Amino acid sequence: MSYRWEITANALRQGVVGIVRTHDAESAVAAARAALEAGLRSVELPLTNPGALDAISGLSAAYPDAAIGAGTVLDEASAVLAIRAGARFLVSPSVDAAVIRTAHRYGAAAFPGAGSVTEIVRALEEGADAVKVFPASALSPSWISDVRAALPQAPLVPTGGIAPEDVSGWLSAGAVACGVGSALTRGSGAEIAVRVETLLRSTHG
Repeated sequence: MSYRWEITANALRQGVVGIVRTHDAESAVAAARAALEAGLRSVELPLTNPGALDAISGLSAAYPDAAIGAGTVLDEASAVLAIRAGARFLVSPSVDAAVIRTAHRYGAAAFPGAGSVTEIVRALEEGADAVKVFPASALSPSWISDVRAALPQAPLVPTGGIAPEDVSGWLSAGAVACGVGSALTRGSGAEIAVRVETLLRSTHG
């Protein structure tokens, strides 16, 4: 059993959360396995995939030391199902107090989504363990550095439209990690592995 702060640290330690968006459990597990075997330690499976809960369950059992999370968690019922399946952290596109409360009730970390400074502050007040800044494609790394100047305590995870080669710029601006989706996790297992290995080398020397 890990404490919530340990789950958060584990999920964000490498500066990258790999988001696996596929259409069924089988393809999600295949893509996530390729990323995990290549050394990525944090993977999010959005609940928009009807097989996400099965994928989370299988991956959590197979990779107990990795941080396996659920994405697009919109309500309390989804939060409970995801945690029961084995999700250690819950990511949402918006700030929903019930999702955050549910995550914490069962020992999971909550990374709600925010698109403005007001929403970031609200997320922190509701107890967010980190804040997903979404969509990052509408912003820039300098926006992160400006916000961090005013809110140095805010653990920000920009997500949405970030390419692997852009990650180091966002981290340099003060992001604690980036959520990287199809630009990292699409294609064959071999392609995913090469991208993950290249990204981890670029962010960790």
